Amino acid sequence: MRFIHAADLHIDSPLRGLSRYQGTPLERLRGATRRALERLVTLAIDEKVDFLLIAGDLYDRDWQDFHTGLFVNAQLVKLKNAGILVFIVQGNHDAQSHMTRQIPWPENVKVFSSRTAETVHLAALGVAIHGHSFPNREVSEDLVPSYPAAVPGCFNIGLLHTSLTGMEGHDTYAPTTLATLKSKGYDYWALGHIHARQVVCEVPRVVFPGNLQGRHARETGPKGCELVTADGGAITARFVPLDVVRWHQVVVDLQPIQQLEDVPRQVAQALQSAVAVADAGEALHAMRVVLTGQTPLHALEASQPGTLAAAVQAAAQEFSGAEIWIEQVKLNLRSPLDRERIGQGSDALGELVRWVDELSGDGAGLEKFCRETLKDVLGKLPADVQAALAHGPSDGDIPQLNDGPALLALLQDAEATLLARLNVPEEKAAS
Repeated sequence: MRFIHAADLHIDSPLRGLSRYQGTPLERLRGATRRALERLVTLAIDEKVDFLLIAGDLYDRDWQDFHTGLFVNAQLVKLKNAGILVFIVQGNHDAQSHMTRQIPWPENVKVFSSRTAETVHLAALGVAIHGHSFPNREVSEDLVPSYPAAVPGCFNIGLLHTSLTGMEGHDTYAPTTLATLKSKGYDYWALGHIHARQVVCEVPRVVFPGNLQGRHARETGPKGCELVTADGGAITARFVPLDVVRWHQVVVDLQPIQQLEDVPRQVAQALQSAVAVADAGEALHAMRVVLTGQTPLHALEASQPGTLAAAVQAAAQEFSGAEIWIEQVKLNLRSPLDRERIGQGSDALGELVRWVDELSGDGAGLEKFCRETLKDVLGKLPADVQAALAHGPSDGDIPQLNDGPALLALLQDAEATLLARLNVPEEKAAS
């Protein structure tokens, strides 16, 4: 008996915020979740699996129109024509009450009830599949105690969308514990909600396969599904990557770099290493490049903003090993100036350094300063950027105004930029 365990497909996820970057391959990015589903269906058919499990969040949100539902339906019909069954629980993104538009499911698809846990018994395969969909977006109680007891003589599978005991970066939904899962006596728990693949336990096998397609720069690395074979009591499984866009965070150390002309070479080496490790076939590599290190190029960037980002883009344009898109270049550079020595001075530069030190140690004061200083500027920003500053976007690129560490980083970066632009005398430099 063979099956596929997938979760968190988030079909037609809106990918907010990407349009603000020049040269963004928007159509490829917006279509990535659909292409990943097509690859999932192809894999199921090619591997002749008996059924497909989807552990929640098939959809990212309520459909804007019927095109999303019709696309998914067409893929499920392909599985029907291949004799492959599909079992789905709905999660927090596609909860029963959250989806207002409806298309009848193909007859090979079973969506588990949101009112109570159910069991589907596949006698010919000797399998019992247990599941419970989310009735609404906010499910705070543990659903597992309501799951039926294991069916004797069958391979028992629990299908569940859950945060378990809580995972960093994910909201807490249907929380439960490994001990509670084990108490049911099932052979396999097919979990969803956590977007990073994780094998929680081997006996019984408890797995988050991760999402099918990374959606932004914090969802890095291979994304795909579990291909599982159960032979009696033995389980063998392998992860199959299915993503068509592979996200990376690439850190490039500019510490040894003294000249701008040497930056593309250093960047190209880092990009090559990332692509080689990824082994992502023909996927588009979406790269967030972080430049770090203490370098005199910090002063060049301060006087000519965008210089280093352009150098990174130039390196990517010459790269021939794979298809690369530079999503963003982030700077985490340090000036070679001796900051401590500057801070001991009686001039304006010394006063600046001391003021930054004082503000850095006062979280409430820093937030108040940012709000008061930036009030007029913030009021002129586009509505979507203001909303991101207030609530934070899906990829966490824009810091919220109550995010102390992010505000502190911005303050320190502003100080470093000012020091670099003010042409600090040579005798105050070089630690």
